[in-house]
Formats: sequence, C-alpha cells, structure tokens
Amino acid sequence: MKPGERRTEILQTLAGLLEQPQAEKTTTANLARHLNLSEAALYRHFASKAQMFEGLIEFIEETLFTRINRIMAEKPKGLDQVEAVLALLLAFAEKNAGMTRVLIGDALVHENERLQARINQVHDRLEATLRQSLRVAATGGELAADFNSSAYANALLCCVTGRWHQFAKSGFKRSPMAGWDVQWVMLRP
Repeated sequence: MKPGERRTEILQTLAGLLEQPQAEKTTTANLARHLNLSEAALYRHFASKAQMFEGLIEFIEETLFTRINRIMAEKPKGLDQVEAVLALLLAFAEKNAGMTRVLIGDALVHENERLQARINQVHDRLEATLRQSLRVAATGGELAADFNSSAYANALLCCVTGRWHQFAKSGFKRSPMAGWDVQWVMLRP
C-alpha cells in the first residue's frame, strides 16, 4: 500500500461500522478484526481511537465546508445559498450514514469529550454559514432588513439535525431527503 492508504482504509472501515443500524460498540479490537489487522497495527497509524474519530470529523469538515464555499461563490442570492447548503447537509448524511452518527454525536458517546466539543464547533460553523447567507438575503432585498437571521439560522439547523436524528434512529431507513422539497417550500422565509 502507498503511504496514507492504510489510514484511509481504517477510517473507511470505521465509518462502515458506524453505518450498521445495530452497531456493536466501536472498539479497536472490533475495528482490527474487520480489517484483518492486529490492534498494534492500528496504533501504527493512529495514536488512539479518539484520533481515528478526529480523522472522520476532519473528513466531514473538509467535505462540507469545501462544498459550502463553492455554493457561496456560485450563488449570489442569499436564499439560494441557504437552500443549497441545507440540501447539501441532508444529502451528505444520506450518502454517509456512518458520518451522520458522528454529526449527531451518537458515535461519540463514551469517547473523549473533546470529540463532542469539536463536532459542536462544526454545528456552530454551519449555523454561522446559514446566518451569513440570510444576512446576504436581507441585504439583497430578499428578506426584510430587520429579519432575525440568528434565530432563523438556528431553527434551520435544528431542522437539519432533527432529520439527521430521524435517519440514524430509523436504522438509516428514513431518508433525510424524503419530502425535503415540500418542507423547504413551507420553511422558506
């Protein structure tokens, strides 16, 4: 294997294990068994299980915020940005079920508390992104000048996280995208 390929394989396998609706506790022994490696081999690539989860969070951040930056550059209207970002967040969860469990903190229970703090920062950044796009919409005349962007951005992120929770708690059967186009019409300011 080329350098870095084994790390990627470990993270992909970890994400795959998290996609199991009746997931076993995610232990390094379980992960090593699925990879046909020893636990010692895992620790040659990651200093700890927490570092493996940090790798998943980095993937989430890099993927989402790279795409969000592209949306912001391509869509000048604030409400178009908001709609595209929300659709991205829901589609990302649908395509990356294991990552959804990381996003909602489900996979981080009983792990190092700094991991939950880090995923909370991701949520804060997502809310800030929505808030900024709503401000662009207000500045561009799409919304009233006194529109409460902060409260609305929070409500939208709560809606997205709720759909992520439904997806995970349904054993990944209830699509986060199901009916979204109709709901967005109701939620759009």
